Order: sequence, then structure tokens, then C-alpha cells
Amino acid sequence: MTIVVSPLAGARACFQRKTPTHVVSLLSPGMAPPAWPRRDLARLHLVFNDIVTPREGLILPAPEHMNAFLQFLEGWDRRSALMIHCWAGVSRSTAAAYVAACLRDGPGCEDTLAQNLRAAAPFATPNARLVALADEALQRDGRMTAAILAIGRGAETTTGAVFEI
Repeated sequence: MTIVVSPLAGARACFQRKTPTHVVSLLSPGMAPPAWPRRDLARLHLVFNDIVTPREGLILPAPEHMNAFLQFLEGWDRRSALMIHCWAGVSRSTAAAYVAACLRDGPGCEDTLAQNLRAAAPFATPNARLVALADEALQRDGRMTAAILAIGRGAETTTGAVFEI
């Protein structure tokens, strides 16, 4: 049931320590995920920029990205580790980890999981667009969005650190 979050720079080392069965890479166009050492690994690589509103020349996280992520999570048995990484490990990956935890724990857990996220990662600033897309897809009636808004912006950092929720 462990969800592990990592910045790209620490992803290979994190992978070796946690031995996840499922890995999600959330990266900008032109960035490749690490070459993972296991062939039996379930992988998802989504390509979009870390933005919350449209900007010319950048890819806004879209419902198709969230749908692919949620579909991928259906294959995670929740007995093994799920690893999620993005470039810095601060915004896209923390949002995705929050979404995975909300899906794992079910409706009514949104506030507690947001507080757990903040405790585990004081630097986390989950991408609000990803959270809103999940909130809608999971029919949480704004509870996910409100919970992330309530924890506020994380501490200033240039890169996150590996953490678990």
C-alpha cells in the first residue's frame, strides 16, 4: 500500500530501495524516464508540462492524462509499492500521489490524506490542475481540491526529496 514519490534525479536509487511493481513518470515533452532494470515492471509515462492554466507552446494536463493514470492504477494491486516521479518531485508527482492515495482509501479521506501529504513532504505543492481533474473523475464533489487548497503551498525548494504516503 506504499506510495513512494521521488524527483527524477533520485528515481533510480529510490527504485532500487523500494522495488516497486508499478512506476509512473510524469515528465515534460522531450524528457525520457529512466531505463528501469526490470522487464516485468508496469510503467506509465505521461507527457505534459507542470502548469495549471493554458500557456502557448506548453501541454496542459488534460482529462486524457488523468484517465490514463486512473486506468493504470486499476492494475496496481496495492500490496506492492507504487512509485511516482516527476522532474522535481514537488508538484506533478505529489498531486499524483495524493490522487492515488484518495483512490486507494476511498471517499471521505481527502482532508486526512492532504494533511498526511503535508506532514510527509513539507515542500509539496501539488499541481492543482491534476487534483481538480481527479476530483471530477472520481466524483469527489470538490473535496480533493478543497483539501489541497487548505494545506497551501509547500515550503520553497528547487527539488523535493523521496517520501512515502
